[in-house]
Amino acid sequence: MSQTEMEMSAGPAEGTQRTGTVKRKMWGGLRQQWKLLGLFEIDQQHDFYSLTSIMKEGLSAAVQNTIDNPPPDELSEDDYRLEVTQIHKAFRMETFAGPVFASLRRSLGMTEKEYQHSLSNDGSYLQFISNSKSKADFFLTNDKRFFLKTQNKREVQFLLSNLRIYMEHLEKYPHSLLVKFLGVHRIKIPHRRKKYFIVMQSVFYPDDRINARYDIKGCEVSRWTDPAPEGSQVIVVLKDLNFEGQYITLDQHRPWLLRQVEIDTSFLQTLNVLDYSLLVAHQPLHQDERHQCLSFATLIMRTKKSVITCSSPTHAGMPTVPGAVPEEDSALLVSEMDSGTGSCSVTDSRVGSDLGSAPSGRPCTEQPVGTVTDSMELRDFQAQNRRLLPNFRNPLHVIDGPEHRYFVGIIDIFTVYSFKKRLEHWWKRLRHPGQAFSTVSPPAYCHRLCQWVQDHTR
Repeated sequence: MSQTEMEMSAGPAEGTQRTGTVKRKMWGGLRQQWKLLGLFEIDQQHDFYSLTSIMKEGLSAAVQNTIDNPPPDELSEDDYRLEVTQIHKAFRMETFAGPVFASLRRSLGMTEKEYQHSLSNDGSYLQFISNSKSKADFFLTNDKRFFLKTQNKREVQFLLSNLRIYMEHLEKYPHSLLVKFLGVHRIKIPHRRKKYFIVMQSVFYPDDRINARYDIKGCEVSRWTDPAPEGSQVIVVLKDLNFEGQYITLDQHRPWLLRQVEIDTSFLQTLNVLDYSLLVAHQPLHQDERHQCLSFATLIMRTKKSVITCSSPTHAGMPTVPGAVPEEDSALLVSEMDSGTGSCSVTDSRVGSDLGSAPSGRPCTEQPVGTVTDSMELRDFQAQNRRLLPNFRNPLHVIDGPEHRYFVGIIDIFTVYSFKKRLEHWWKRLRHPGQAFSTVSPPAYCHRLCQWVQDHTR
């Protein structure tokens, strides 16, 4: 007998009591969500425990399939269209364009084993409850390195249909601030609706010391969030109006950021999208981080990470997107420097916006960036708007200023400027005369966000 049949066969008093209990539970759950924002561990009593357990099992098998069948050196059109279905005991998992996303992960310096471990280890996923109007569910892996977000079918189709030009953009501009999509999947559970979800690299990783987070759209209507009470451990993502009166202080890194935001938003304009967000977070630099004296070995590793690490997202033989320098390379460089010129050191060049600038500090007889001083390579470096990346995890989204470390990335790139959005634009013009709201044309949205970055950086 089903639960509905059991309730129908129960007596009136029992049925009323059950209905009251259900209503109280629902109200209690809603009240808790209103009160609590932030991260919550998904334990066995959590509503999403079953779903996230299925996700972990399916993802582990999907990544294992990539380990057993590595992506080709060069991606073909078939790789972009590939759909792989894996049958599990209680569900089916479909993986879309698996070789393409595996190639991107490889280009980011990420091994499939570490990706698999992060997604499917014994640690519970975390639910992120935000003040977003989105109906999507947000989950984080236990180490907070990867975000999993449920998406509707239209959004997934939009991503897959534009996947090739997205990959080409990352190849052309390896230090792009666009969120890195690492996988697209669909779960089929018998007698339930299909569930699409994507896996992304978290912009705010690692978050141990982050003390403020912002979601910026460059407008003012509905762009204020009540901060968490002082001393609270609740994570609240603040908005544009909360940021007013503050600046992202980067000094000589500022031109790089302005240019990269312009490049990335222009790309999104070609996709005819709007309503994307610039995520910004910051944490204070420790005293020893502000005035580091770096050895040649460290500078060479940072240069290698910035210029010649890993492979292209679409051509394995072409160097491009940086990641972690392999351990054997690190050890070799350190041993070489210790036995040779290791005694010579320079001040951290975080204030230099690119490798074309000589790092400040004591003069040295050798240039650690000699591999990129050739004029042709330097032109390529500048054309791709690369920078000297920090020796830090998640370097593509981390920018160090004189006193703060900033985490910056562009997310939520699926909202197309459709006929419905055009109507919404005109309705908001009538409702909010003279005020800046989010629903504007892609060129206007692009220009406005670039202007916000111009006005709020120094």
